[in-house]
Amino acid sequence: MHGDTSKKADQDVIIIGAGAAGIAAGRRLQAIRPDLSILLLEAGDRLGGRAWTVGLPGDADVGLDLGCGWLHGARTNAWTEIASEVGLAVDRSPAPWNGGRQLLGNAQDVHDAQGAIGTYFERLESHEGKDTDLAAKLEPGNHWNGQIRAIGTYITGAELEQSSIVDYNRYDPGPGPDWRVREGYGTLLSLYGRPIPARLGVEVRRIEHRGADHIGIATDQGVLRARAVLVTVSTNVLAAERIVFDPPLREKNEAAARLPLGLADKLFLSLADAQALPADTHMLGSTRRAATGTYQLRPFGAAVVEAYFAGDLAHDLERAGEEAAFSFAADELAAQFGADIRKQLSVAAISAWAATPHIGGSYSYAEPGASDLRAVLAAPHDERIFFAGEACSRARYSTAHGAYETGVAAADRISGSFSRNR
Repeated sequence: MHGDTSKKADQDVIIIGAGAAGIAAGRRLQAIRPDLSILLLEAGDRLGGRAWTVGLPGDADVGLDLGCGWLHGARTNAWTEIASEVGLAVDRSPAPWNGGRQLLGNAQDVHDAQGAIGTYFERLESHEGKDTDLAAKLEPGNHWNGQIRAIGTYITGAELEQSSIVDYNRYDPGPGPDWRVREGYGTLLSLYGRPIPARLGVEVRRIEHRGADHIGIATDQGVLRARAVLVTVSTNVLAAERIVFDPPLREKNEAAARLPLGLADKLFLSLADAQALPADTHMLGSTRRAATGTYQLRPFGAAVVEAYFAGDLAHDLERAGEEAAFSFAADELAAQFGADIRKQLSVAAISAWAATPHIGGSYSYAEPGASDLRAVLAAPHDERIFFAGEACSRARYSTAHGAYETGVAAADRISGSFSRNR
């Protein structure tokens, strides 16, 4: 890349990973540097990465998001505007945590639980001093600790003992509320990514960066050469050294290992009779235990229930399989609506993110003391190997728009590096 080396490279820029960051970077480079050749490589068989929409059998209008589903910080979330640009509908119904419809139990219990949860999060936010884990702020013996633990897993995808308070306090998705894309967040990303030249089903195994004139990218289908590379794969892929850097980039592998992916899985249940449950209403499976699902009943009014499991429960159910996940969700719904509800339910779709090849989980959390490693992960190497993805975002990690922002920032740096070195 130093001097005019374009003759020795197949592409100016190769982007590895077709998730939110890779797609954002590709589109940004196309817009600001139409002179550069770009190729997007994706090990899976689709665009979108951890944004993945499937259809609801029998209802062509509704997309089921097996990965990210909410436009967090929707007013300033780049994907909100992009959804309109590509002709998709943004649904502005309030999220459960923004005042949406909730299925609530005993009024006194609800009041007491909300008080305990609010006090716990205030303790987190007022934390000063050495970083510690989220469990450190639990009040021993508090009646509502199970519910607090469940909420913690939904936020980080991991148990409270694993996650950093400093990292939690840095999280800022931007001004709310949170909205949804009616046709699916995954649909949105794949549509936006279509104009980028891409090869699917290509697994990158090695990045060789010894030579001054090009970077070699060894794949399961041969070797490609580029002048710059953008790596947007998940932290679990980097930590496992599924892609080998030659020479090694130890600081990247080590940072990724301390920013692992938590797990959140979704199970969509078809309802034989839509009227059996209230429309677009949220329900917590149990208010007393940590291992519980959270349920969106009939999102968009569709005849479906979205069950969401996270942390250890998600790992246990994913390992146990579809039947076990169905049984768990049916038990929690039956406890609320009576045994007859079981007859209404069948599996429409299910995710298994921990077992998903080339990803290996849902979204990153920082181990205690590791929050600053997000910047280490994001830093370019030698202005030739660049990094992006949700885990590279200091404040918007775990979100598709955080990934988008890191992709755009990386594209801008790549553009600048070519201007200097051309």
